[in-house]
Amino acid sequence: MTGGYHHCEEAHTHRYLAEFDFRYNHRVKLGVTDIQRRDAALPGIEGKRLTYRRPDESAHA
Repeated sequence: MTGGYHHCEEAHTHRYLAEFDFRYNHRVKLGVTDIQRRDAALPGIEGKRLTYRRPDESAHA
């Protein structure tokens, strides 16, 4: 892996691959615009939420 990804835990490999699958299938060379890419990505967000640990919380609590 090169660029921003220097390590990917096995448990998250499916997420890494799904991201690059999306990027490859929605690239400019295929004629996909930024608006079309946005519209394709937004349904994947529905029903999900990001959760963050507070800085003072332990990662393994």
